[in-house]
Amino acid sequence: MSIEVVRLDPGPADLAYAFGGREPLLTVEPGTVVELTTEDCFGGAVRGVDDLPSRVCRFPYLNPVTGPIAVAGAEPGDTVAVHFVEIRPTRDWAVSTTFPHFGALTTTHTTAMLHEALPERVWVYDVDADRGVCRFRARGSDFEVELPLDPMHGTVGVAPAAGEVVMSITPGAHGGNMDTPEMRAGTTAYFGVNVPGALISLGDGHCRQGEGEVCGTAVEAAMSTAVVIDLIKGGAPAWPRLESDGFLMSTGSARPLEDAFRISQHDLVGWTAQLLDLEPLDAYQLVSQAGLAPAGNVVDTNYTMLAKLPKDILAGAVVFDGVHSRLRATGARYLSERG
Repeated sequence: MSIEVVRLDPGPADLAYAFGGREPLLTVEPGTVVELTTEDCFGGAVRGVDDLPSRVCRFPYLNPVTGPIAVAGAEPGDTVAVHFVEIRPTRDWAVSTTFPHFGALTTTHTTAMLHEALPERVWVYDVDADRGVCRFRARGSDFEVELPLDPMHGTVGVAPAAGEVVMSITPGAHGGNMDTPEMRAGTTAYFGVNVPGALISLGDGHCRQGEGEVCGTAVEAAMSTAVVIDLIKGGAPAWPRLESDGFLMSTGSARPLEDAFRISQHDLVGWTAQLLDLEPLDAYQLVSQAGLAPAGNVVDTNYTMLAKLPKDILAGAVVFDGVHSRLRATGARYLSERG
């Protein structure tokens, strides 16, 4: 049986800047591979060190996403799975910046200080996708270093519930701008469906990003991405969940950071109890001793934390009827047939 493959190459007028409130650009059947392109968070406007975002970008037209993509048969209460098969930079350059009043180590509109905010500055990275590296060049000295590419998408999600429209820069229970490096090729993301079709959108490609996205931006890049989209009837998680070959992960997005941490840990404890048929306190104990807690972002309008548990301690428990393994195989077959 052949794999259904469709392509989505949005033009500038097709890009979205929010989740919700928009008709789908595409409707796909479950199990479809979608090949798509995404623009960087600056819409491609920042290309050199003199292109300060405050001069070349127009708020709120930042962090564009490709979509929405509707999934045939998806209804509220269902779960959609988005498996990342391939994420590849489309340009030989990428950029990162500091913004005044944005970032983890500067004054912001909610962390008011008498001193001035950090200055606005742009760094341009050379990208060699074939070699799998990008090059950092210091602005204040001759220091340079190559960093390995680890492409990921900072923004992935579905339409929120109750007709709400949420800007693409804001993460929440619908997904959105979670900015976790875990959203790389080989990972499956699970989202609860809030509206008919689910309405999946994604963007904000990063060549790489440290945990926390501390300065406020990663190595921001336009991407060519392939995903497999599937539908699981029922079982909608309260918050987005991730699965890789080695780990299960729960997310939480909120302010303050402690609440994002608590949300993610609470979800993982409940998920673990369900998978292993444990009492909640036993699951709490297990997650406390075996879990990890990587940061997604500590800079966005909400912060994102992950709770992460190795699958090898889960006694072979099957998640969502084994959809991750099935989509992993579909992705491998797609890459093989594409050549």
